[in-house]
Amino acid sequence: MLEELRSYLRRGQKVNLIIVAVNVLVFIAAELFGSTQDPDYMIRCGAMYLPLVREGEYYRLFTSMFLHFGLNHLVYNMICLLGLGDLLASMIGAVRYLFVYLTAGLAGNLLSAALERGGGYKVSAGASGAIFGVIGALLAIHLVLWLQNRRKEERSAPIRRDFMVRLLLMSALMLGQGFLEQGTDNAAHVGGFAAGFVLGLLAARYVRRRLRPMR
Repeated sequence: MLEELRSYLRRGQKVNLIIVAVNVLVFIAAELFGSTQDPDYMIRCGAMYLPLVREGEYYRLFTSMFLHFGLNHLVYNMICLLGLGDLLASMIGAVRYLFVYLTAGLAGNLLSAALERGGGYKVSAGASGAIFGVIGALLAIHLVLWLQNRRKEERSAPIRRDFMVRLLLMSALMLGQGFLEQGTDNAAHVGGFAAGFVLGLLAARYVRRRLRPMR
């Protein structure tokens, strides 16, 4: 088990592992000084809270992406990120991956803030908006490659089609779970997914160049 972990850490995408490590370290630090399941404490830590954002604390749009409500929330998000994030980073490179991840997370928080109405403002945090952005980018890239390869009748086209179906099912299940569970910020999920999809379409050109066979 330990050897498998070492092997994964050696071959894993470093930028993604760093993001996971930052999330874990932030969670540990937050737990050392309070309870990450206490909304008031999480606001003090930098969670998303619209009234304070409107007062000028815009940093919450960013800091909330690295905070999680309890261990289960953290573990669920990091398991998703370890697999999907590694795949996207290997396709588009570390800098592009980091840009997609952060931009999708910010877009999710911005959409959540834009759609929040009335009083009783929610406290939100978590990497799920950014993770949905990773899913959206993967879906967009594979969609472009599938359309291109389908026209050329390449063997890889059915493989990409199957992967896209799995991504769509995963997205639908995750969104559906969010609608069924109270307190889930689905606007952040949708905003992150949309931003990731658009950025994935832009990154697909780079991926196509990398995959183009040498002549």
